[in-house]
Amino acid sequence: MEALKIAIALGVAVHLATGASVAAAAAPQPGKLETYRDWTIGCDNGRTCAAEALLPADAVFDGHVAITLSRAPQAQAQPVVSVRSQDSIKGSVSIVIDGKAIASAVATDDEAQFTGVQGTAIADAMARGKTMEVRHGKALLGKPSLSGSAAALRYMDAQQGRAGTVTAIVAKGPLGANAVKPPPPLPLVTRAVVPPGAAPSSLWREELAKATDVSGCADEFTADQEPELHRLSKTQTLVLMPCGAGAYNFSSVPLIATGMPGRRSFMPARFDLQPGWSEDAGLPMLVNAGFEAKTSSLSSYAKGRGIGDCGSSETYVWDGTMFRLTEATQMGECRGGWNWITTWRAKVVP
Repeated sequence: MEALKIAIALGVAVHLATGASVAAAAAPQPGKLETYRDWTIGCDNGRTCAAEALLPADAVFDGHVAITLSRAPQAQAQPVVSVRSQDSIKGSVSIVIDGKAIASAVATDDEAQFTGVQGTAIADAMARGKTMEVRHGKALLGKPSLSGSAAALRYMDAQQGRAGTVTAIVAKGPLGANAVKPPPPLPLVTRAVVPPGAAPSSLWREELAKATDVSGCADEFTADQEPELHRLSKTQTLVLMPCGAGAYNFSSVPLIATGMPGRRSFMPARFDLQPGWSEDAGLPMLVNAGFEAKTSSLSSYAKGRGIGDCGSSETYVWDGTMFRLTEATQMGECRGGWNWITTWRAKVVP
């Protein structure tokens, strides 16, 4: 009997340890950004990568033209080059590298996109070129720096497993496209549908005191601020507690309220990966938060400075017990990078 108890105990311990390791392995791990001189690059967990031109470190922001080169992970996928301007652009936009016209496309909604053989031609020329011009008809829109572009694109080749193959942009080799491994499947997040119904009732005075205490935001909370309440289920309510504000960032701590109005209890909302502005081992902190009941999604968007050319964002989906990361973007350099790079994606079902 004693031996049986020991065996059962060991079995339970192994099961718990295995479960813990699986849970740890399942935690989202967004990709990291790398910067090479005037280019920054990152890839997500599905091996889709994007590189973006930055303003030179000593340049002055003056209506910079944003250039992004992205590429899907599939072996036959070709680079896509996007050109965006703060000024209104319509009609033909052309790319000139080292004085040679490489490609042209028609701009719509202030953006021109170069795909297929044009995208590949631009990528090849960028990796070997010295100067780049973006022209709108005869007018010069901008001269993005190519310093660091070759290193960034070599990094892209490596991250997508293209180095040494004919599909690489910089690190070309003799191997065929079939040497490029297929991308990993995106993780699945099962969405809990938010039921229809009346908006949750406001917190009573005693409830507000409890929620403020749980959020740790007593020093930042003022009487003129109202927590945001959003229905999650018949018994659960998302409470966004105001927790400080700056010129363009408004912080809040998300809580989950349960129980009847007037007698609700509160606890910090759970996340499979803490939002980017959360302190280590501290409460989750959202910035410029928003909740959309139709998609059960909670978003956080933190700007590094007012013009929005750096920062980070996360989108989570409620699964009935916690918020699970479905998308993360980042731009670590405050140098004109408007197109924040995606570092994590998940597929939401249903």
